[in-house]
Amino acid sequence: MGMRNLPTTAARWSARHPWRAIISWIVLVVLCLGAGLALGSNEATTQDFRVGEAGRAETVAEQAGMQREPTDHILITAVHGSLATSSARQAATDLAAAMRGLPEVNRVGAPVASRDGTALRVPVVLHGPELEGKKNVVPLRALTEKIAAGYPGLRIEQTGSPSISQGVNDQRGEDLALSEKITFPVTVITLLGVFGSIVMAAVPLMLALSSIAAALGLSMVVSHLVPDAGVGTNMILLIGLAVGVDYTLFYLKRERDERARAGGRLSSEALVELAAATAGRTIVASGLAVIVSTATLYLASDVIFSSLATGTILVVAVAMASSLTVLPALLVKLGRRAERRARKRAGRVRTDRQVLGRLLRPAQRYPVVTLVASTLLMLGLAAPVLTIKLIDPGRDTFSRDIPAMQSYDRLTAAYPELLVKHEVVVRSTAERAPQIRQALTELAGRAQSDPLFASTAASNSTNSDTEKATATGRSAGPIIRVSADGRTAVLELAVPHPAQDARAVASLQRLRESYIPATIGKISGAETAVSGDVARGQDYVRHESGKLPLVIGSLLLLTFLMTLLVYRSAVIAGLGVLLNLLSAGAALGVLVIVFQGTWAEGLLDFDSLGAIASRVPLFLFVILFGLSMDYQFFVISRIKEAMDRGVPARQAAVEGIGRSAQVVTSAAVVMVTVFAAFVFLHLTEMKQMGFCLALAVLLDAFVIRLLILPAALRLLGDRAWPRRRGPGAAGLTSRPGATAPSLEIVR
Repeated sequence: MGMRNLPTTAARWSARHPWRAIISWIVLVVLCLGAGLALGSNEATTQDFRVGEAGRAETVAEQAGMQREPTDHILITAVHGSLATSSARQAATDLAAAMRGLPEVNRVGAPVASRDGTALRVPVVLHGPELEGKKNVVPLRALTEKIAAGYPGLRIEQTGSPSISQGVNDQRGEDLALSEKITFPVTVITLLGVFGSIVMAAVPLMLALSSIAAALGLSMVVSHLVPDAGVGTNMILLIGLAVGVDYTLFYLKRERDERARAGGRLSSEALVELAAATAGRTIVASGLAVIVSTATLYLASDVIFSSLATGTILVVAVAMASSLTVLPALLVKLGRRAERRARKRAGRVRTDRQVLGRLLRPAQRYPVVTLVASTLLMLGLAAPVLTIKLIDPGRDTFSRDIPAMQSYDRLTAAYPELLVKHEVVVRSTAERAPQIRQALTELAGRAQSDPLFASTAASNSTNSDTEKATATGRSAGPIIRVSADGRTAVLELAVPHPAQDARAVASLQRLRESYIPATIGKISGAETAVSGDVARGQDYVRHESGKLPLVIGSLLLLTFLMTLLVYRSAVIAGLGVLLNLLSAGAALGVLVIVFQGTWAEGLLDFDSLGAIASRVPLFLFVILFGLSMDYQFFVISRIKEAMDRGVPARQAAVEGIGRSAQVVTSAAVVMVTVFAAFVFLHLTEMKQMGFCLALAVLLDAFVIRLLILPAALRLLGDRAWPRRRGPGAAGLTSRPGATAPSLEIVR
């Protein structure tokens, strides 16, 4: 009972002490943000991203002091015509000397000429772990541009993993700013349409923004327990605006309904308590459902999903708290203004209900036909899921609007051996080091004669034993690095195909299943693992696919149990799970149609990957299930209230869905706008996530909630609900007359 009465208790205090509540909320937001800024964010390290065999190989290499290093390349080519060799080498010498003087630089390799003589590159290794290289790029870039100005006939540019990562971060920041410019105006227009008042429309938006600010601060604090993979902020912005506006809309709509029903006989404080006793409890239940369902992402044992889960849980919890505390205080202060606006908009509300009534009419009059037709439509949309292909989007999929990616294309065109490399890591005893080297040399020889592999002559390595040979483009033999203690050796094998290319994947498979067993595999006691760009992606997809049944199974079970706990109806709980699966499946099916092919590339401005980013399906299911619980709980709670008043089940379904349809559709419009704005971003993975979530919410709000759900409930009737033992026996609602004991009559 304490938890059930919490929304009412919080609303009562806020309504009686509005200024204290408002000031307390502002102070809380400032404290959360201040604490986060003071502590800073703890970013995930390279170790946090490691999974599978590739992760094991990288761990072994790191323990031997042979981990991957952040490496950029200074590429020198001719602006027009052939490359002037003497001028290019002088520029390379100047660049190398200048780079060695930078504190961010660990070492600079010797210039490496391309085999066709059209380019010269200078490898530059930065200090720090692989993921931190992007932090040291700016000084190098400034120096490169400065020296390039002295050689007008040469194109001197900088690229590599650190530069590309920095470029992606810059582009992501610009994309988020663009999405905000799109989202905020549409959200404001939608809220104006719902409330007809700038002041009332500003309330949901301001609460959402303040919730986002508080959650951002808290996320920085929590990142010291759960490292941030760099996506937590995106998730807080994406989900924060959606649920923040949703929860406020639910509460505001209920307060308006109570105000209209009271006809001026109740005070603003009493109306707020009534709204808290119904919508407030629904918000608590749906918010907890979102949090519980999102927490299943932790079962994926993946730092990216853990970061997404943390951001979502924090912003939902804060948004839920804001709607239960500061919102009642604001409603009390704005109560009289809302009353005047409500009278002016009475005609408009009736018009809106008439429109929604027409949309609900097929489910009321022809429930069987509506249910069958709508379900078949959703199943048809979901059918392409059977042909889905999953990949881990890598560096080659980034937008070519990033200057470092344009330079990267020119670099890999001149040096195809830099496109992808496999790293064979072997650990054994120091006594077996000669035997290990011989086996690795044999393995490299097999790869050299295989068209799936490139020459091992040129690589990212800046070791002195290969610099002289690679400077002239001559083969230096296999590149085998041995640790200081002689126990660990690393062989680099180049592949002249992008990491997502079928030939690159085939080369990894051949290496792991054929070449290694035939060479290193014959040495007893030798621990071998393969890493590299292809291995990382393939092992990550395999890792996610293995976790998918556990996460989805837990999600379905928890969603069912949460609904069962609230409504005491296994039929309602099961129906909710099935409807969520239907909307998620349909959205994912359309995603496959649009993004797995090439026909929509020009329409949505993307380059097809020929597959779906491996994180999207799992992300979609978990986040959509959580968000759908908002709609499900809000709609079902209104139906349950009608039944608790003695209304027959079939009529209660029509009444409850009809009374909640306006706010559900309005909230859906806001959510769709927020998610659809991500379709305009450059990163294909973010486009896919935004598109899929926007479509899923659209289908859920208009097909599931207005057609399938009312038709199903009308056909089920009393069979959907447990046997009633009296008014208010169970659920979110309380017995009439017990919801707000401190009602004050306005005289």
